[in-house]
Amino acid sequence: MDTQNQVVDRLRATFRSGVTLPVEFRISQLKQLMAMLKDNEEQIVDALHQDLAKPKFEAILAEIDILTNELHYAITNIGSWVQLEYAAKNLATKLDDCFIRREPLGVVLIIAPWNYPLQLLILPMVGAIAAGNCVVIKPSEVSQATDSLVAELIPKYLSKDCYAVVRGGAEETKALLEIRFDHIFYTGCQAVARSVVQAASVYLTPVTLELGGKCPCLIYNQENVAAAAHRLVWSKFFNAGQSCVAPDYVVCSTATRDALLPVIRQVLEKFYGTEPQKSPDLSRIVSPRHWTRLMGLLGKTSGKVVIGGESNQEDKYIAPTVVVDVAEDDALMNEEIFGPILPILTEESVEKGIELVNRKEKPLALYVFSDDSSVVKTVMGKTSSGGFCANDGIIHMALPSLPFGGVGASGWGSYHGRWGFETFSHRRACMLRGWAMERLNGLRYPPYTEEKLTWLRWTTSPKTSCSMM
Repeated sequence: MDTQNQVVDRLRATFRSGVTLPVEFRISQLKQLMAMLKDNEEQIVDALHQDLAKPKFEAILAEIDILTNELHYAITNIGSWVQLEYAAKNLATKLDDCFIRREPLGVVLIIAPWNYPLQLLILPMVGAIAAGNCVVIKPSEVSQATDSLVAELIPKYLSKDCYAVVRGGAEETKALLEIRFDHIFYTGCQAVARSVVQAASVYLTPVTLELGGKCPCLIYNQENVAAAAHRLVWSKFFNAGQSCVAPDYVVCSTATRDALLPVIRQVLEKFYGTEPQKSPDLSRIVSPRHWTRLMGLLGKTSGKVVIGGESNQEDKYIAPTVVVDVAEDDALMNEEIFGPILPILTEESVEKGIELVNRKEKPLALYVFSDDSSVVKTVMGKTSSGGFCANDGIIHMALPSLPFGGVGASGWGSYHGRWGFETFSHRRACMLRGWAMERLNGLRYPPYTEEKLTWLRWTTSPKTSCSMM
């Protein structure tokens, strides 16, 4: 078996040969990825069920179909993405070709998490392939079945000289980060992100960070409580709350909370039955360690559990749980929950709710439920987040024409659709000059005179800009 260095060296030699540059090659590899998903759907669903007890419905929707849609979008649009982008010119450059050329970065590294172990591994890879890079992917060792399946399938469908899977745990990842890459794309937690950035700084390697954070959901002036409860419960407890864009906590008035709670109970029973542990539609916590962390948070809260709270360590099960009377400094508010526990905080006005949200780090996503468009606009205008969605949760990330990414502590950079292509591309500024107008060029040569300076400033002035290509 090749060492990590040998793998990267092999891919770098391939990249330098120019194999990945033709658009036809990139499209062929993207089509192979699509074939991989189609041919192995049953195996993928089974692996995801082994790792997270993920229901087939959620596996297909959030792991397979989202990737298929992304691949279709890239294949359809890559021809336009690679076109030269011509720049505006001034009089001094009137006869030159001035354009931006998208070029691949080289050999890039993608490190994925365990919560959506296929989607969050392959989706950034789509952008990297579309941009013409060679790619090393590192699946999460926590989701063991998917890790093993990806390592088996990728070499069968994609060029082994251009794309490679590297497996292992923390030590192997640490060693991998000591190798020079042309870009590192990391999805995961903030603590590990700091280590990734530190390792990348040795080579000044650019980094994209897709992190999490406490995504708030503000509910104000919402008359249709039933619709709000359905959308909130679905987006919060999808994948047992193990989604970086899941609503992490709710902020609403006391009256809204009291109206919402009985409807949430009804919706949970409608979704998962009277015994949620027996429901085939509810995922499990990924590992005993993560189960213990979540139960520790629940044990430390000063809030009151009003729905759920039941758990089973052997089954890695935690019931969909709602906690009220939660203070801003509660244990549940000090870190991203990343599980099926929903705290509800009360602030009587939307202005106070916004102030609470703004006292925390900028989240990856921010949600507002309201019948009043002015409330939606106020929340959108007075907050900052990676993404924003009104009157629903998590659904915004499924649209490939929208950039997906964080801001501040919730991430650097974005991807999905063209945004992924741009993330893995270098925008090279190009100017192609001929030998005409040498007399005009003489204005810049010594000996310098005031007259030359006056004329030169005029030819390069924005007032003499020219749209001719």
